[in-house]
Amino acid sequence: MKKRIFEIISRAENGDRASRAFDVSIMALIIVSILSIILQSYASLATRYAKAFSILETITVGVFTIEYLLRIWTADLLYPDVKHPRIKYVLSFMAIIDLLAVLPFYMPFFAADLRFLRMVRLLRLFRLLRVFKLGRYFDALQIIVQVLRKSAAQLVISVVLCLFVMLFSAIVMYTVENPVQPEQFPNVIASLWWAICTLTTVGYGDVYPVTTIGRFFAAVISLVGIGIIAIPTGIIAGGFSNAIEKKVEDEEEKKHYCPYCGHHLDE
Repeated sequence: MKKRIFEIISRAENGDRASRAFDVSIMALIIVSILSIILQSYASLATRYAKAFSILETITVGVFTIEYLLRIWTADLLYPDVKHPRIKYVLSFMAIIDLLAVLPFYMPFFAADLRFLRMVRLLRLFRLLRVFKLGRYFDALQIIVQVLRKSAAQLVISVVLCLFVMLFSAIVMYTVENPVQPEQFPNVIASLWWAICTLTTVGYGDVYPVTTIGRFFAAVISLVGIGIIAIPTGIIAGGFSNAIEKKVEDEEEKKHYCPYCGHHLDE
C-alpha cells in the first residue's frame, strides 16, 4: 500500500493513470486556490462570498496537508539510501514550500493575543507560495531551480560586486551632490537608494545630480549598471542553456536502453 501511494503521489512519468490524475487534480487545486486569493482582494466579492471562500480554503488546505503528510510518510522510498529520509525531505525546498503554503491556515488556532494574530495575518502572504508547488509538475521550473543551485557561487559573487558598486556610487554622489542638494542627498543611505535605482536603470523621479562632476559620475554609473545587471542574467541564461542541452542528451540516451530491463538495445 505504501509503495502504491508513493507511485501515485510521485510525478507521473511512466503513464500511470492514477498518478497522472493525481498530478492534474493537485495542479487544478493550486490554480483554483491562487484565483481565490486574487478574488478575495476585491472587498465586494470577499464580503459576498465569504463563506464560499472559507469552505474552498478549508478543502484546499486539507488536501495539501494530506499530500504533505503522505510525502513525509513515503520519504524513505524517495531516499532509500539516506539514513534519515524524512528529515531530509522535510528540509528540502519543495517540502518547505508545502509547509509554508498551509501554515497560515493553522496559525490562528494557536493565537494567544492580538500581536500574534497580527503576525498570522502577515503570514497569510505565504499562501501565495502555493504557486511554487506547480514546480513539481513543470520541467522548466525544476530546471530553473537546478540552475540557481549550481550557479549559486557565481551569483553570490555577482551580487557582492553589485553591492560594492552601489555603495561606491552612493558615497561618490553624496560627496559631490550633498553640498549643493542637501535635501536630495542628505546622507549616504539616501544616496544609496538613488544608486540602486540608477544601476537598475529604473530612474529616481525628480532626484538627479546638478553639478558637472555629479552628472559625469551619474552617466558612468548608468553605463556600469547595464553591465552589472547583465552579469547574473548571463550566468542564469548560460546555466539554463546547458541544463536544456543536458536534458535533451539524457532523453536521447534513454532511447538506446530498454525501458523494462534497462539493458542497452545494441546488446
